[in-house]
Amino acid sequence: MRYDITLTMTYSYDSPAAGVRQLAHLLPLDLLDFDGAGGSGQPVPRQRLIAGRLDFDPEPAVREDRFDFFGNAISEVAFHEALDEIVIRLQARVEVNKVSAPIPATIPLDGLVAAVAACWDLGPRSPVHFIYPSPRVPFDPAIADYARGCSQPGASVAGVVEALGRRLNVDMKFDAEATTASTPISESFAQRHGVCQDFSQIMISALRSLGIPAGYVSGFLRTLPPPGKPRLEGADAMHAWVCAWCGPDTGWVEYDPTNATFAGTDHVVVAYGRDYADVAPVRGAMRIAGSHTSDQAVDVIPLTD
Repeated sequence: MRYDITLTMTYSYDSPAAGVRQLAHLLPLDLLDFDGAGGSGQPVPRQRLIAGRLDFDPEPAVREDRFDFFGNAISEVAFHEALDEIVIRLQARVEVNKVSAPIPATIPLDGLVAAVAACWDLGPRSPVHFIYPSPRVPFDPAIADYARGCSQPGASVAGVVEALGRRLNVDMKFDAEATTASTPISESFAQRHGVCQDFSQIMISALRSLGIPAGYVSGFLRTLPPPGKPRLEGADAMHAWVCAWCGPDTGWVEYDPTNATFAGTDHVVVAYGRDYADVAPVRGAMRIAGSHTSDQAVDVIPLTD
């Protein structure tokens, strides 16, 4: 499946903002080392960035494009002049190949601790980076108690991931007004309301409490209009889901608790991290008096079916 993706983010300031520096994770990834080819013996890229461009208006005085430790594309910019508005625009064409359904882990959950301990790899996809609490995903006793209810004796790790994701989807309500990007997971879990960021970080905390390495995936999600209704421009949004390490044979699988499904060709990966803090689409610093507003419009347009 190929997609043309466009995104426009507009930041407007009540009074000119000075000393603006921003860090953007917005360009989709090239994932060239994931799934096999269904027995063909040839590697198949999970996701291919065919073309991509990220622009800032006005042009920043300083810009550096690089990759972070986890292999995510980063654009770091700085503006020397005071600004009333900043507009960020992304244009990208991405090919996403079908991801085969994850097979059950060859080891049960109670064997995963030893498997993680036996992993000496310290590369960006090593499970050792994703097993401990992180800035936005601390250990939470209430979430840990909740997670234990999804762990049946002898269950495979992939089975636990799916069971936990399905339960969260039933027990939590998607509510765009309930939380902000800085809402603690303890609060969103207690009220059982939130957005994809909350669903995902709660699930990550739950998985880690069971000894399952888990991380945060930021990306785009193709959304489909109701039958018979036209697709609306800007109706798509940036999305978040979870990656979980299911043992040395199965490796990483990705699950979307907001939609109770394993990630598929509708999910376009932008960045991997331990939690939202590692992969926030845009974060930055500025000097400003007064408030500001922001708007976002995203389109994920399929080119083929």
